[in-house]
Amino acid sequence: MIGRWLGSRTDRMQRTSPLAAVPTPPSAGVLACRVLDPVHEPVRHAEFAVTDAMGRPVVSGGADPYGSFVTTVPPGEYRLAVSAEGYTPYRATTQVGENALASLGEVTLQVARPPELPAPGDWEIEPAHSSIGFTARHIGLARIHGQFKSFAGVVRITDPVERSAMHVVIDAASIDTNMRMRDDHLRSADFLDVARFPTLEFYSERFVHRGGNRWAVTGALSLHGVTRTVTLDTEYLGLGNGMEGEVRAACRATTELHRDDFTVSWQTMLARGIAVVGPSIKVDLDVQLVRKG
Repeated sequence: MIGRWLGSRTDRMQRTSPLAAVPTPPSAGVLACRVLDPVHEPVRHAEFAVTDAMGRPVVSGGADPYGSFVTTVPPGEYRLAVSAEGYTPYRATTQVGENALASLGEVTLQVARPPELPAPGDWEIEPAHSSIGFTARHIGLARIHGQFKSFAGVVRITDPVERSAMHVVIDAASIDTNMRMRDDHLRSADFLDVARFPTLEFYSERFVHRGGNRWAVTGALSLHGVTRTVTLDTEYLGLGNGMEGEVRAACRATTELHRDDFTVSWQTMLARGIAVVGPSIKVDLDVQLVRKG
């Protein structure tokens, strides 16, 4: 009885419109997809990106708890990219008609093969192909972007990798935000105080695999004479060959620092009611490693 009721209700909806359950603006269509893993469970953390025929971004977002993604778009041709941590990306092209549903149905993502890890031994950061940058708020509104232009580091890879260690030293005076007056201020006693604390140092002996190509690298960061525990959210990109044939390992990492944790408060500026730099600073690292020796 219930089956006949559900069947008749579905028939009525299909006869009415495939968009009966989706509020749709006039002259728009609906693009839909449901993402499953190889055992047919929904991939709840899947990310979707829709671009038009010219490759321009149209809409993006994440899957709902059932692995589904539904969006309204103007009629036309679209490319859909689906990605999720630990899976091979999926791409498809589809045509969306006016007042019509373009459904790609159920898409199964395949488990991605983890990238090959570096061989045990000492690996040096290659400065020419690496960067240590940061982003901070300026006067509470605009963002300022900067980088440290001089740094060095070594990663000692072990087997297992979880027992590896790394040591990075950054020249504090090499800070560069593309504005000389601001850089001089950042080097002063108000901020980094490079005369007293010429380097920033990070040392870690804790590498935790978070699945796929994600790692958490936790260690001690010394800045402005203060040492705090910091975790780098790290994406390992794998191995490749340089121009001279040498093997390189690459990764990206991010973390967020809080000025007050390192006693960097700019009291003289704050006393005048000017929040020159926001309370947190996002740090982005893009690193290539080569075998030492």
